[in-house]
Amino acid sequence: MISPSRMTRFAFASVLVLAAVPQVVAQTAPAQPALRAANTPVDPQSAIASREAWLYKGSDITPDPAWHFGTLKNGLRYAVRKNGVPPGQISMRVRIDAGSLYETDPERGFAHLIEHLSFRGSQYVPDGEAKRIWQRMGTTFGSDTNAQTTPTQTVYKLDLPSATEAGIDESLKILSGMVSNPNITATALGAERPAVLAEQREQPGPQVRVINALNETFFAGQPLADRSPIGHVKELEAATAETVRAFHDRWYRPERTLVVIAGDFDPAKLETMVAKNFGGWKGIGPNPADPDFGKPDPKQTTTKAVVEPGIPTRIEMAIVRPWRYNDDTIVFNQKRLADFIALAVINRRLETRARSGGSYIAAAVRLDDPSRSANGTFVTILPVGSAWDPALKDVRAVIADAQASPPTKAEIERELAEQRVSFKTQVDTYRAEAGSKEADDMVQALDIRETTTSPAVIQGVFEDAVKKGFFAPDKILAATKRLFQGTATRALISTPTAEPGLETTLANALKVDVKGLAGKRTRQGNVTFASLPKLGAPATIVSNTPIKEFEMQEYNLSNGVRVLVYPTTSEDSRVYVRVRFGGGYNALPSNKETPAWAADLALTAGGIGKLNQGDLDALTSGRRIGLDFGIDEDAFLYNALTSPADLDDQLKLIAAAMSAPAWDPAPVLRARAVAVSSYAGANASPTGVLSRDLDRLLRDGDPRWGTPSLAAINATTPAAFRALWEPLLKTGPVEVMVFGDIKADVAIAAVQKTLGALPPRTAATEQTPPPHFPAHNTTPVTRTHDGPANQAAAVIAWPTGGGVAGLSEARRLEVLAAIFSDRLFDRLRSQAGASYSPNVSSDWPTGFATGGKMAAIGQVAPENIPLFFKLSREIAAELVSTPIDADELKRTIGPMQQSIQRQSTGNQFWMNQLDGATYDPTRINALMHLYSDISNITAAQLQETAAKYLRPDRDWTLQVVPAGEGKK
Repeated sequence: MISPSRMTRFAFASVLVLAAVPQVVAQTAPAQPALRAANTPVDPQSAIASREAWLYKGSDITPDPAWHFGTLKNGLRYAVRKNGVPPGQISMRVRIDAGSLYETDPERGFAHLIEHLSFRGSQYVPDGEAKRIWQRMGTTFGSDTNAQTTPTQTVYKLDLPSATEAGIDESLKILSGMVSNPNITATALGAERPAVLAEQREQPGPQVRVINALNETFFAGQPLADRSPIGHVKELEAATAETVRAFHDRWYRPERTLVVIAGDFDPAKLETMVAKNFGGWKGIGPNPADPDFGKPDPKQTTTKAVVEPGIPTRIEMAIVRPWRYNDDTIVFNQKRLADFIALAVINRRLETRARSGGSYIAAAVRLDDPSRSANGTFVTILPVGSAWDPALKDVRAVIADAQASPPTKAEIERELAEQRVSFKTQVDTYRAEAGSKEADDMVQALDIRETTTSPAVIQGVFEDAVKKGFFAPDKILAATKRLFQGTATRALISTPTAEPGLETTLANALKVDVKGLAGKRTRQGNVTFASLPKLGAPATIVSNTPIKEFEMQEYNLSNGVRVLVYPTTSEDSRVYVRVRFGGGYNALPSNKETPAWAADLALTAGGIGKLNQGDLDALTSGRRIGLDFGIDEDAFLYNALTSPADLDDQLKLIAAAMSAPAWDPAPVLRARAVAVSSYAGANASPTGVLSRDLDRLLRDGDPRWGTPSLAAINATTPAAFRALWEPLLKTGPVEVMVFGDIKADVAIAAVQKTLGALPPRTAATEQTPPPHFPAHNTTPVTRTHDGPANQAAAVIAWPTGGGVAGLSEARRLEVLAAIFSDRLFDRLRSQAGASYSPNVSSDWPTGFATGGKMAAIGQVAPENIPLFFKLSREIAAELVSTPIDADELKRTIGPMQQSIQRQSTGNQFWMNQLDGATYDPTRINALMHLYSDISNITAAQLQETAAKYLRPDRDWTLQVVPAGEGKK
């Protein structure tokens, strides 16, 4: 019921994430159905065997009454509920209780392969038509229609916007045919196999190899050691229609299927349609027993070392124990909560040491049950540079200290406060929780063999645990000791260069006695918001203008700050805050590299006034207050999601951050260490090279974009960082946006005494030139990578435009890009099998008058780079020469219309659309025409737009090839 994913995480923890078992997300297009026994609709009432809440068997957790459960006579289970977020949408999930762990050795990759084949064609859908059918219903392929294969399950997903009863019924009929009777024939397999192999080829090599080595080490002697969902090339190439069909018939059966629906529709009717469309399905042969996932074997090798030049030195440790099924009871969850609090205390101590400039950049501990194969406590360490031994020793010392004596009540209370605000937030915002999330939560609950329920019940379980003393210091100490005991301790180290005898050295390092080496525990002092630097006198309101079209209020304050307030209850208890100031990229030098790149990691972490980052964490503990910094085209940004009760202090914190940064040097040095350690990894794959270089290349080398050079990273000192950012933080103009569950008069009063209390600001007098597109080339720019020789990437791009005045044209380009992308996908992937996920996108900057582009990107084998450019240019020429037919236009515009309607039910949509509107009212007018601009686009307009921009004499190309290829 209570997942570790809900626990607090630290900002730098993101650099540590390397999932033990990767999930494979397929975006496969639907082949003529094989001649099999049909799954025909049946009388729904006669198909239902029970309406018992099967999820809660053996549990004393109070069920969420919104869910309606049932079991059909063929054994299929379902769960349906009403949810109106967003209005009109229906989220369907069909879960098969079989993933890669259900494969035999010769079948490795079959579970994922069947997922592809099911989308390609099935009983009710001919080859390639499922995508088009759902597009006509308004879905976007990839985001609304998708599937996922993991070691333990295969899940088919559909989010159907503006769903009608006929559309829901037809979709369930299609889904039933996909899982019961997919087209598994020699022809279909031969057509889809190249796409699956392309997906495997396009995975980033170093990361995949490290993940595979982790699984081989942590789960040695168990099937999970070698059951990546993507499979092996050997078995995939050897697969026949007969062997793949045998896997399907063994595991795809109603007794192993769950249908989940959450959406804006009557649950009783949803139940009826599930029974009607799935009730006639009968499994082939007997239902087999679940395979044995095994248990951790203490006799297996303890340590492993791998050499990956593209990945910085890192250590992964695991204390593994057998996974055992537990009834999901209240007491079970309360004990697990105590485990999470114990680990949260350790994580905070680890983070405190990392912030002070210790031997590691970041470290974290976590509890997990990977693929029901083990219960484990996992430790991740990212050392500074290659000095892994002191980092390992320091982290082990912190963990040993946590096992030696209990944490203080203050430490526990701090973590409880974080957890309490998390649970309260879930309760307060439950009405705004999307149906897609609720459907996913139900699928996840069954997969991990637990329950899901309402946030209020979860909150009650937590508060009951507090009252019963589950979090007393002695209980947390006992949990800590238990968490670091197990069947076996295993560790993997990855280094950029080989070190002789490293596995033995690592094994010996794990035996070193570290008791007493952690030093004195750091105690956090008491801080309040009164500890922040003082602000000036509140501003007065100079003008107040209603924006009647959107029920918003615009205010001008006496210190020059402009404010846009949108009071709305569409998202209960959520208030979005955005403060825009200065010139953004327009204010950064365009002729040299700067330390601007480090702002995200170092600016807010540098502290405020006399408060350091630890003080700020304590200040906001138990509060819904954030402080995220970013750079936009024409402004610098502070973003936060807060609550009505926390709005005053949220704005006070942002005002203090803008007026009195502390410039602690430690976060700058830490950001530099992170960037240096990860820099070499960019060259390990084509996608890494694109991530590093493409943004800058598409702006003709402008140093404001893209990853900085290693020389620029090394030149980023605390002094240089401050010299750049100190004057920029003082610039104007300032725009404050407050959107959400707050009254306008309350919001503006809070702004007046915070951002309104800042001294007046002026805009920067010097503006740097806007970015410009590179010149046309006849030979692609070439970059090389150090990854596998069968990986490459290609890019072709055309310049477009920019600015708010041209947004109508920008929207035509978005439609054109979607059509281009769909055609490229069909030809390069579905037909040629040369690329797994080619895509085309249009970028039209509103903060610049120029700099826009349309770009097509594809990961391909090196020998298919010419094919990518050929197909891309052919499609571009077709869009210029031939009008788009009515069906293709409808299938493109429909999903875009639905996307606008769904997104517009949330506050972030409006905030993103109206950035800068208080200084540029044309943005308001542009938003008013957004839907009509998309809806009224004609084939003739698109042809005209294509002729204007997709010119062969202006395109620019890039290829990323293996290092050896680049020298030819």
